[in-house]
Amino acid sequence: MSGVLVPWPGDDPTNVPPFSSAPRTAGVVAALALAATVLAGCSGEGASTDCGLDACKVTFDRNLDASASVLGVDAKLVGADANGVTVEVAGEQLTLSVDQPDAQAAGLYVSLDSLDDSKAVVRIGRNPRS
Repeated sequence: MSGVLVPWPGDDPTNVPPFSSAPRTAGVVAALALAATVLAGCSGEGASTDCGLDACKVTFDRNLDASASVLGVDAKLVGADANGVTVEVAGEQLTLSVDQPDAQAAGLYVSLDSLDDSKAVVRIGRNPRS
């Protein structure tokens, strides 16, 4: 009988346990927990943050000593004038204007989205803006 598959006595090939959704449910719960952790990692003082999975927009109040912690790095507004801002991201100072390409600091892309008399909006992301 070599090469012939013989079922064990009592084996019933139609007796298959029903599909279990436990692995899928566990995966969804893990993904939600990760997203909550990433989003909770954005905070600021004198600044508000709007974070997604791979980028944050930080709105700095120009009249305060404003700083934020986003994507695992600290960002601080060092100075601002009519033409742009100087920010410190992960210990590196960058001078940004609205129309310039993204600068890089600590492997992140940093750009100035908007600037007015009261606030500066800086984007910090893992990928360049499109």
